[in-house]
Amino acid sequence: MSELLTAIGLIFFIEGLLIAIFPSKIKNMLELIKNTREKTLRKTGAIFIIIGFIIIWLIRY
Repeated sequence: MSELLTAIGLIFFIEGLLIAIFPSKIKNMLELIKNTREKTLRKTGAIFIIIGFIIIWLIRY
């Protein structure tokens, strides 16, 4: 459970850091995401899930 909370905290830290450093770029990216088709977003999300799983698997085993 400690590792999960650490991972969630790290996600918040990285996202907060990016928003604080590049607020206008974040706004542009959000607008781009808003105009992207749902099918494309689902595929991209699935790819990130797979990449994340592989990274975790490589680190853990």
